[in-house]
Amino acid sequence: MDERARTRVSRDCLVVGGGPAGMVLGLLLARAGLAVAILEKHADFLRDFRGDTVHPSTLQILDEIGLLERFNLLKQHRVQELKIAFGDRLQPFIEFRGLAPFDYVALVPQWDFLDLIADAGRKYPGFDLRVSTEAVGLVEEGGRICGVRARQGDEEFELRANVVVACDGRHSRMREAAGFTPIDYGAPMDVLWFRMPRRAGDPEDVFGRAAFGHMLVLLNRDDYWQAAYVVAKGQAATLRTQPIETFRSGIARLAPFLADRTRSIESWDTVKLLEVKVDRLPTWHRPGLLLIGDAAHAMSPVGGVGINLAVQDAVAAANALAPALRRGVPDESVLAAVERRRMLPTRLTQAVQRQIQKRVISRALESSGAQLELPAFVRWLLGFAAVRRIPARFMGYGVRREHVRIGEATPA
Repeated sequence: MDERARTRVSRDCLVVGGGPAGMVLGLLLARAGLAVAILEKHADFLRDFRGDTVHPSTLQILDEIGLLERFNLLKQHRVQELKIAFGDRLQPFIEFRGLAPFDYVALVPQWDFLDLIADAGRKYPGFDLRVSTEAVGLVEEGGRICGVRARQGDEEFELRANVVVACDGRHSRMREAAGFTPIDYGAPMDVLWFRMPRRAGDPEDVFGRAAFGHMLVLLNRDDYWQAAYVVAKGQAATLRTQPIETFRSGIARLAPFLADRTRSIESWDTVKLLEVKVDRLPTWHRPGLLLIGDAAHAMSPVGGVGINLAVQDAVAAANALAPALRRGVPDESVLAAVERRRMLPTRLTQAVQRQIQKRVISRALESSGAQLELPAFVRWLLGFAAVRRIPARFMGYGVRREHVRIGEATPA
């Protein structure tokens, strides 16, 4: 390491990655009076087609730390019901109405959510958000992770801390540096994300339609549709070799009311690919290092629960780490306790997602029929709101819901 790389700054905790898990963890630890640095390799949070669904479990966390009122000022669309189109009929599948204390999912741009968390963190002296700063490796001494090697522009330096928490996503560089390999459970599909104009008279609902071997999910964002075109795994590359008109025609077949505006998809450059992964680390920690969020478990987009599982991980980590960090260097048993607490919700959620992928999505993508039919018995069951609320509660609040159990230190 050359002379430029010798700068060392100590913190109670280093958080690698400024996504939902990293930002919420950084805020909670700083709020508890600890010194925490969050390293975000990008200059800002402005990246499109990230997870934009804020579920009731996350709304409850925002309420517990006094941010719900400010969150409610963000531009958002509240969803109380999810539907699937069969022919000309929209069948309600999931209903959040009647759930307490929150009976909706908020669709809000992720960058607005992250900016809200960052603004809240800045009032605490221990909150140190470092943008355009990339963690490129781990620092290890005596068999324990004690920091990271980081780069900001041409400058290289080390940051030291009592614990490092990696929240750097499904392609985690810290996970690779630590020698961890996730178990890959596979996924039958990938998703192409794009926008379509929304007009007066369009459906109000968030809904999906499956036909012709593809699926289309439309999220109502008030002035536009955030659209997800679901294709069989590996098919996206082949599709992209075809003229954009072929893709436009596929959209028009699945959603005829959009046929007169498909030219808004100007080229393949406006269509973003999400390579769907479902994986999980068998172990999330080693001495001095903890992995949470997508770095520990990549979730399927089914149910839009990824951001909310990550936030729950962050709350569980903060609850365990804050008292341990006040005493000094956390014992590995503290990190293991976080893994134990969050492993069950992760396993159960992924198990449900994998069954939906196998029994619903795979069959829909393999079908060449113009329409899929819902069995009469299932239609009858879904006529009861109580039945539709069962998956809503599982999606919205999850298993082993977390609550903020650490107090707030006096802000500067």
